[in-house]
Amino acid sequence: MAVQQTTSPQPRQPRFKRNRSAGISFIVYAVLGFTFLTVLSLCWFFLTSSGSKVRLMMADTLITTQHRDWAKYLIGSTELQKRVEAYWKQFDEMGDEKDKGIVEIEHNTSLTPVVAKKDLVTIEPISGTNFKGQLVTISDPKKLRIAVPEKVGKGEKVSSMVKRTGAILGVNGGGFIDPNWEGNGFQPEGVVISGGKIFYNDKGMNGTVQVVGIDKEGRMIAGKYKVSELVDMGVQEAVSFSPRFIVNGVGQIKSQADGWGIAPRTSMAQTKDGSILFAIIDGRQKHSIGATLYDVQQIFLEHGAVTAANLDGGASTVLVHNNMIINKPSSEYGERYLPTAWLLFDQPEIAPIRNVWEGLDIRKIDPSKW
Repeated sequence: MAVQQTTSPQPRQPRFKRNRSAGISFIVYAVLGFTFLTVLSLCWFFLTSSGSKVRLMMADTLITTQHRDWAKYLIGSTELQKRVEAYWKQFDEMGDEKDKGIVEIEHNTSLTPVVAKKDLVTIEPISGTNFKGQLVTISDPKKLRIAVPEKVGKGEKVSSMVKRTGAILGVNGGGFIDPNWEGNGFQPEGVVISGGKIFYNDKGMNGTVQVVGIDKEGRMIAGKYKVSELVDMGVQEAVSFSPRFIVNGVGQIKSQADGWGIAPRTSMAQTKDGSILFAIIDGRQKHSIGATLYDVQQIFLEHGAVTAANLDGGASTVLVHNNMIINKPSSEYGERYLPTAWLLFDQPEIAPIRNVWEGLDIRKIDPSKW
């Protein structure tokens, strides 16, 4: 009788060891996959045309902030310096072409046909792929004044200027000296003109400056001028900033790539009938990342602008109407203290605006002292 032999079964691997082995395998594959995707992404980011466009857009966006130096990690220190210099050269050249007088300001006379009166101010929402903001239309450009701080030594919030002067509306104005983006907002750059008088001038009468202003006829003046020219032209209100990006009805920025990055924006324009437009666009926030100057240019062109120029933006961007802040300033601290603002009045000729820099030696102003 044959005896059937049987082999004893192999002991099964404990479940926790099998699970651990599977877990280790998953982690290894995940790390390899992540590494592969990272290398692939870096190759796209640095070695392809489309990736380079994104990289340069990110660098341009950083250039407009207080973290400008971070852009060197995207494009290198040398390229960063070249890019900044190229932008300033481009902005300077965009201010050269002279205005051809396209704007036609209506002068009411006894022979002027009676037409329906336009609202002095209208505000409408604007939006794009990455941004949300407001478009302000002012029907009478001569109702605008440049306001300045009330007290020596510190700028003033636009909302405070509006409330103090009884203005209908306020928008931030020109550039200012801002050490480490922590300045007191008291010292402007270039020239400030209000009510036809020079309030501030660090260029001298023969120095050239990029301005955004309005002359005595209500025409918007933007671009590069000598201060003496501004006086001869009868400029009534002006601040300094750039670039001018619509000239004689033609947009000067040809693509998003030349739009100086994505940021909160404040810009000013004028249509052929003399109406003033302000674009106020939020940025650096969840609801609105920001806009390029190309975005702003296209909005203005769609609304009939023949002249347009950039104003101070970033954390300075603010719109105040009827003593309420309409937009959402990007700074976690709210509004910035500023040296200038565009204010709208029913009776601008009696607006309580005085020259806060009168009698001061501007060379001794300390813009970093609070």
